[in-house]
Amino acid sequence: AQAEAAAQRHALATAEAEAVAQRHAEAIAQAEAAAARHAKAIADAEALVEAVVKDAATSAAGSATAATEPVVADGAAEAAAEPVVEPVTDVAAPAAAEAAPAPADEITDVVATTVADTAIELAPAATADAPADKATLHVARPSQNELTLTVNGQSITLHPEQLGQLIEELAHARASMQPEPPPGIPAGWRFVTTKNPMMAVQKQANGDRLLVARHTGYGWVPFTFSPDVVIQMYMMLTQR
Repeated sequence: AQAEAAAQRHALATAEAEAVAQRHAEAIAQAEAAAARHAKAIADAEALVEAVVKDAATSAAGSATAATEPVVADGAAEAAAEPVVEPVTDVAAPAAAEAAPAPADEITDVVATTVADTAIELAPAATADAPADKATLHVARPSQNELTLTVNGQSITLHPEQLGQLIEELAHARASMQPEPPPGIPAGWRFVTTKNPMMAVQKQANGDRLLVARHTGYGWVPFTFSPDVVIQMYMMLTQR
């Protein structure tokens, strides 16, 4: 009887060991599949980064020869351009501060391309069927670090700092119009959102990850994450 009981316990232990080994094999297979998906995601992100850099170089070369584009806007264009005449001193430039840790040459190319694309994309959209009494806006790009706005014959030249202030205020104003901000935002916060933005990721030499996302109002916004923060973000995004 003792021998039979020992044999039964041995059989149970063997079955449990086999179950543990099976679970271990399944966990290894899942880890390998996750690693394969992660490697594919990295490859896709690197390909997207290369495409963004190539597009930035192409657009930067084309912006040097771009002519002044006529744009017809409503009276809000004058209100958006007037505050730039007297520089706003109480508005910070968080986008410039966030962009500082990233490589300067990459960010400069991306931002310059965004400004050029904005000037080109806005022109044909607003010229159709505009009343004669509307204000006329002409956008010119005399150099890489200058943007000239001509409203009803009056020209204003904007430099990167002034253009950053204008973009920030326009982004906050546009984001607060439609859709309506959700309830529960803390006091003093302003709601600016972009759903499913275009983004690109690039690995730096020190292991950091440069994430560049295209915001509706701000254009290309760079973020630099250290490896531990990348792991935390991955855990937050993948938890159920």
